[in-house]
Amino acid sequence: MLVKDLIEQLGYMDPEAEVHFQYCYGDHWSTQVAPRVDRVDPGYIKFSDYHRMHAVADEDYDLDEETGQWEEGVTRVVLIG
Repeated sequence: MLVKDLIEQLGYMDPEAEVHFQYCYGDHWSTQVAPRVDRVDPGYIKFSDYHRMHAVADEDYDLDEETGQWEEGVTRVVLIG
């Protein structure tokens, strides 16, 4: 989803409603949990083979100190947390 798509979808919502992020907790019952969203920030992600999904990039490991450039495969995104 792009930011413009999110903005469009939010346009149909009650502007006074709280925002929560839904995901599967991973327990035996596949419980869907929904913690409250407290912030929206720009950030960087990269695909993690270990997790088999994107993970937040780490400046200590994924940013070249000499050039200040992110390693290949790091993408700028909007993070909701």
